[in-house]
Amino acid sequence: MADHEESLMEKISEKLHGHDSSSSDSDNDKPSSSLKSKVFRLFGREKPVHQVLGGGKPADVFLWRNKKISAGALGVATSIWVLFELLEYHLLTLICHGLIVALAGIFLWSNASTFINKSPPRIPEVSVPEKQILQFASALTQEINQAISTLREIASGRDLKKFIIIIAGLWVFSSLGSCCNFLTLAYIAFVLLHTLPVLYEKYEDQVDSLSEKATIELKKHYKVFDAKVLSKIPRGPMKGKKNA
Repeated sequence: MADHEESLMEKISEKLHGHDSSSSDSDNDKPSSSLKSKVFRLFGREKPVHQVLGGGKPADVFLWRNKKISAGALGVATSIWVLFELLEYHLLTLICHGLIVALAGIFLWSNASTFINKSPPRIPEVSVPEKQILQFASALTQEINQAISTLREIASGRDLKKFIIIIAGLWVFSSLGSCCNFLTLAYIAFVLLHTLPVLYEKYEDQVDSLSEKATIELKKHYKVFDAKVLSKIPRGPMKGKKNA
């Protein structure tokens, strides 16, 4: 009888320990799964940086997958900026001088080939691809129409947050435009595209952590600003009222 009671107590204790361990394991798994689902990513992205940049060769260039091509592209951009901005060379002058040198060289080579016993140069036939030009024009037209539609919706007064963001962005661009010309801005943007994505990919976790803290602080300040200022501004007519 005593042996039976001892075996019964052992089974009960084993079940209790097994239940505790399984519950503790499930409890330990829950925070990890919840943490994975709540990982903050900059700009709310869900894809790797390479896919966010569009994938393919352009993303490889921006992320320095092929260092020779990336360095070459950055070197060409730097040369163009130095040539036109620092040396104050003009685009039309450069095109004309380049055509003069190319035509003169090919002309002299073609006429001198009979005297130097060499075959004349093979001039390739170059033509503008109509299909690619039409595709680019169509894509550009869609983007312009989308931008015009967005500006029209913002100007109607239905989304005050977007209105403030667009006004602030335009003001920042206007301030930058007064400091430097378009070529310098394009060069700065090109250099940033060749540096920021690769640095972000390398220090992704640290940047996302700092961005999460900054986002939380900005949301707090925006709530205060919304309660004190934005909520008191009269809004434009809503879509439902307009259709009614």
